[in-house]
Amino acid sequence: MLIESKEKPSLDQIEREAFERNLILRIKVGRPLNLWALRLVVAEQIEPDKVKILGEMKAWAYPEKRGFQLDTMKVLPKASLKVGPLIWAATMAWARESTPCTEARLLAIKDDPYKHAKLTRYFRWQGFKTIKDVGAGPSDLPLRLIWGGAGTLMIGNCDVVFKKNYLRWASRETQEINQQSSA
Repeated sequence: MLIESKEKPSLDQIEREAFERNLILRIKVGRPLNLWALRLVVAEQIEPDKVKILGEMKAWAYPEKRGFQLDTMKVLPKASLKVGPLIWAATMAWARESTPCTEARLLAIKDDPYKHAKLTRYFRWQGFKTIKDVGAGPSDLPLRLIWGGAGTLMIGNCDVVFKKNYLRWASRETQEINQQSSA
């Protein structure tokens, strides 16, 4: 693994590392209207012809520096602690390798004050910073249409988010925690 290396691992390498840990990492990309539509999935093989999806990221991008838009991230509550960092690292690796995007945007949906506070704290921990609160004002209408609601619009540098999460994914501590939780 390339934890100490200055070289950034490729998405192919991350996929091989996931396979070595008995995880399946798959990416589906569409190109409607000169956009990239991404669905990244992490799963585990539970039978020869059956997999269990542990987590996923849905996103889309347009060819600009700030064109990477993260839409949905889900991780099963009982999934290993390594699944979230794997999804984040692989998503950012994909953006770096496949698009001109260097920054990712997301909206921490504000449907419940407690959940919203938890989401914004989590995204800050990932390396995202608040751009603005998207509310009910007329100037927020375009953003509400894009994101589907009100909340806190945040931005993160793809390299920073990648590095934080790749280190979490590749760390020995994460491996040991995951081995203990599956025992």
